[in-house]
Amino acid sequence: MRKVITYGTYDLLHYGHVKLLERAKALGDYLIVGLSTDEFNWNEKNKKCYFSYKERKSLLEALRYVDLVIPENSWEQKISDVKEFKVDTFVIGDDWEGKFDFLKEYCEVVYLPRTPEISTTQIKRDLGKDK
Repeated sequence: MRKVITYGTYDLLHYGHVKLLERAKALGDYLIVGLSTDEFNWNEKNKKCYFSYKERKSLLEALRYVDLVIPENSWEQKISDVKEFKVDTFVIGDDWEGKFDFLKEYCEVVYLPRTPEISTTQIKRDLGKDK
């Protein structure tokens, strides 16, 4: 069984997220999503989410492409997650191109193109809520 892992905040879940998760799942048999916790988003990314971790986790678990959701508590946990879950492929959007190449020592690293016309940032901007 080929295991794939990806990470993200997935706030205001939209079709760009779903397409990314669909393409990530197509690279293997089992998709793990490392979901940024509220604390990690605030303390490390300076982001306040509209939906809580619990709500975002519930939304992701409802998607047929997602097999397991785990909390992302720090930037550094990726190597230990890859090892613990015996991951074959790490997937992330191409806006992170090159940033996770250090994982190539442990698994395949794939940067997938994002859906250009949609993003949570753009949705918040359009709604006048990006502060």
